[in-house]
Amino acid sequence: MKVKNILLFSDFGIDDMVAAAFAVFNEEVNVVGIVADYGNVSKEKALQNAAYLRDLTGLTEIPVFGGAGLPLTGDIPEFYPEIHGLSGLGPILNDVVVDVDFFENFDEIKRIIEQYENDILIVNIGRLSSLATAFILYPNLLKQVSDIYIMGGAFFVPGNVTPVAEANIYGDPYAANIVLSHAPKKVYIIPLDVTMSAILTPALVDRLHEHFIETGNQFGQLLKPMIDYYYEFYQKQFADISGSPMHDLLTFWAIMEESAIEYIEAPVKVVVDKGVAFGQTIGDFRKLSAEKKENYQVHYIAVKFDYRQFIETFYRVMTNPVERES
Repeated sequence: MKVKNILLFSDFGIDDMVAAAFAVFNEEVNVVGIVADYGNVSKEKALQNAAYLRDLTGLTEIPVFGGAGLPLTGDIPEFYPEIHGLSGLGPILNDVVVDVDFFENFDEIKRIIEQYENDILIVNIGRLSSLATAFILYPNLLKQVSDIYIMGGAFFVPGNVTPVAEANIYGDPYAANIVLSHAPKKVYIIPLDVTMSAILTPALVDRLHEHFIETGNQFGQLLKPMIDYYYEFYQKQFADISGSPMHDLLTFWAIMEESAIEYIEAPVKVVVDKGVAFGQTIGDFRKLSAEKKENYQVHYIAVKFDYRQFIETFYRVMTNPVERES
């Protein structure tokens, strides 16, 4: 088994924290750095949640870097407490105090990428502003990254911010366009097309919660109140939804279970012109020869996954967490 080294870019909302729990419990994943930036919550609160994650898990050696506080659009970001809570953790109010000025250290991601040269993946589960900045500042350095996975976009399904745009892309389409137009290799895109089906049912969450109580896993015990909060929001949007869609969790799972997720290779473009299509991800899925398709960069777009295997892997990892040195 080869352990995968991950540089995580996250805006630390509820599904981000569930994904982070899955990562730190997982013997196949080694989080070597965290970039915390605005998105679901402010940059300051994202940094607080990153610090909280380290404190809860004892993994205080994981370096945390301050990412973007604003999108490249220049707009003031909008946050979503009705979805993720005031702190990004649902009903849990994180009062960890961090010196935001101390985390003006984004340049230090160079050291991490160089340390794990050609043996490091970037996983971006929030807005793409920080990753786009890395593309602008360090274009040659990014060639040393093995693969890039992003959670974002909507291709064959409606968006969740506008009829056509998904939140991570809509929050900064300019940044998304930079990443998808200048990536040194094909990016793995995990869009709403699949993540809306990555459901954790209340029964499964309750069963896990009982396990965490029995084993005294305090970090694990925080997941249920967060996921329940998330589910309440989704029930208001979709009355018949059977559980909480874990968008960011599916992105981490896709790294582990490569054979259980199906991709289409297609040229991809992000709409940056102001209007009804702002933030839309467009894939050229026409059955044409490559030279006749739109001249966009080609990427891997997830279109289908094995739900049963997703649940089985998640449950196995969460109930058998790896013991890590703190």
